[in-house]
This record gives sequence, C-alpha cells and structure tokens, in this order.
Amino acid sequence: MMEDRFEQVQEEAPKEINFLLAEEITRETGNPVLSCFQCRKCTNGCPLTFAMDYYPDQIIRLIILGQEDEALKSRTIWVCSSCETCTTRCPNGIDIAGVMDYLKQKAHKKGLVNYKNNPSYAFQKVFLENIFKTGRVHEPKILTDYLLKSGAWKQKLENGSIWRDIKLGLFLLKNRRMRLFPPRVHTNGHGLPESKMN
Repeated sequence: MMEDRFEQVQEEAPKEINFLLAEEITRETGNPVLSCFQCRKCTNGCPLTFAMDYYPDQIIRLIILGQEDEALKSRTIWVCSSCETCTTRCPNGIDIAGVMDYLKQKAHKKGLVNYKNNPSYAFQKVFLENIFKTGRVHEPKILTDYLLKSGAWKQKLENGSIWRDIKLGLFLLKNRRMRLFPPRVHTNGHGLPESKMN
C-alpha cells in the first residue's frame, strides 16, 4: 500500500523536476541530498518504518523530485526519532535524521501540523516547551500537557486507562521516584542555564 502511494506521487510529479527544495536543504543543513542513489540502506536499517507512510529513502526521493508538500505533510518526518541509524548507514554521508529535523521545522513554520492530528508533534512541542521553561525534563508536566494538547485524555478516559496512569503516578510520587514540582534551573529563556550564557 505504501509502495502504491509512492508510485502514485511519482506519477503525479511534474515532468520538470524542481531542485529548489533539494538545493535549499543542502544549503541550510549541509546535506548533499542530490547525491542519494536510492540504495535503501537507510530504510533497511530504520526501526520505525512500520509506522511511516513513506520510507526514509522515499522522503529523500520526494525532496529530489521537488514534492515539498508531500514531504512536509508526511507522517514519516514526525515518526522519525532521530536515532541516526539511517545516517550512520548512508554510504554518501547524508545526515538523513538531520534532513528529517529540517523538514519538521519547515512544516511547523508553514503551519502544516497541529496537535490533534499528530501525537508525535504534540509530544515534541510539549517536551521542548518544558525544557525551555524549566531547563529540565519534568515528567508529570510533560504527560499532563501532552494529554491535554493532543486530546489523548478523551480516549484514556473512555477506555479507563487514565486511572491506571494516575495510580502509577501516585505510586511514583509516594516512593519519591518522581517529583510533584520540577527542580528550578534559571534559564535564559532558550532552555540554557544562565551559567552557560557567559
């Protein structure tokens, strides 16, 4: 099914290839995506292809074909965990995980994603907001914000799993395995401790 969709996109691609996106990515990230020869080593090593709508090599191919909207709206760029397995396997030295990060930033800037239809985006957003505000990861805050922003709390409430999470949270608090309030780190507003500013 994934192969059918990719073939359909390739058939619908304009006959003149637009290299602007590939050139932009090469310029902004230093990754020579045009040197990809589609060996698929990145895809064969990726542990998350089961959840992707396009394989990593197909995302690179979409970039080369100038199919920017298709690449930016794909679920693959948000499923990518940046484990860099693809990057280490690429014989041409393309940092594919870095390309995925660039595509995430571009999709965010263009307003192509929102919390409700993309749980991965919701998690990344609340994770980074938590780091920027407190300078550290505070699990109860991240979990609460994620459930509220993604809308996942409704499903958990319906199937009753939210009570299991609450019991687990209380157990962790009682046994001092989790803090109710985050330890404060004075940050410069960008997630960096003030001591690192000078």
